[in-house]
Amino acid sequence: MTSTHAPARASVRTPTRRSADLVVLGVEAVLLAAAVAVGALLNARGVGLHADAAPLYATWRPHLGWGTPAAVLVAVAVIGWGVPWARTARWTVLLGAGYLTAAAWTMSLALVDGWSAFTEKLTPQAEYLHEVPQVTDIGAMLAGFSGRILDFQPDSWSTHTAGHPPGALLIFVWLDRVGLGGGTAASLACVLVGATITVSVPVALRALGAADAARTVLPFLVLLPGAVWVGASADGLFAGVVAAGLALLAVRGRAAAAVGGLLLGFALYLSYGFVLVALLTLAVLALRATDRWATLLSALAGVAAVVAAFTLAGFGWWDGYHLVRVRYNQGWAADRPYGYWVWANLAALLLSAGPVLGPAELA
Repeated sequence: MTSTHAPARASVRTPTRRSADLVVLGVEAVLLAAAVAVGALLNARGVGLHADAAPLYATWRPHLGWGTPAAVLVAVAVIGWGVPWARTARWTVLLGAGYLTAAAWTMSLALVDGWSAFTEKLTPQAEYLHEVPQVTDIGAMLAGFSGRILDFQPDSWSTHTAGHPPGALLIFVWLDRVGLGGGTAASLACVLVGATITVSVPVALRALGAADAARTVLPFLVLLPGAVWVGASADGLFAGVVAAGLALLAVRGRAAAAVGGLLLGFALYLSYGFVLVALLTLAVLALRATDRWATLLSALAGVAAVVAAFTLAGFGWWDGYHLVRVRYNQGWAADRPYGYWVWANLAALLLSAGPVLGPAELA
């Protein structure tokens, strides 16, 4: 029996293209070095940068742990064997292997700090799980959510809960309701959902006619530096939701587009910043070969359903956004140098996405 899946051909890099890639990588290196150097200088001068290791909020503490050997083995396997295998592997097998390997990579990095550190990442006072036991009535929580965003009041939400719409807290409340409460289940949920980007992104690319790129990008997604947030931070979970929503818009079918719209609509209630995902949505629709308007209408119906549900439950997105800006200015923003972060955040993006981000944009 002959296979209908022809091996994907590797894209050819011309000398001009290679030179352009090297220039972009050089610009990225300069940007990162500048962000680190300027951030270190601001910290030394006592400016309220509020980040121990610029341009990321972190403390520089290199160390080894139980996950270190596993992380090294996964990285060696992906680079040495996975990259060439991804060009010819059967598509469904490739996606499954990519997902499992991404989960292994993420867990390996997380376990460098040990199992207890992994299970406790979402349990501090500033995190969502701190609020879960207080939510005895989901409807009342949604209706009164905005009233607890501002700081310096007896029932103020914790930092992360106040800084996001209620959908973020709602996920962990739902997990608790089905018997998956606590730090272990929450951290594992972030890893398992976050790792799905290794499926969603290639599926979207393939559906949009870039089958070679879908195979090429998968090993990079597996070893994504941002895995340090996926294991474990709610940001990883958020990324999985957004990526899945966009992938469903890329594939054919109005039903898929409607479900994609539901996911992207829910993403608006995970983070206020996800309103910018509208630009990615338009890009996906523009790259579709057919049914763009039908897909757009189906997706909008899904988004509208989610917005209507939260609004009827008593949470107004714009009200929450206004209040969270006030909450931010009640804290570090009063002395945090906006002029630094407005460009240093680009360097942080490079660290989380990896150096291939720039050359990939030119592809």
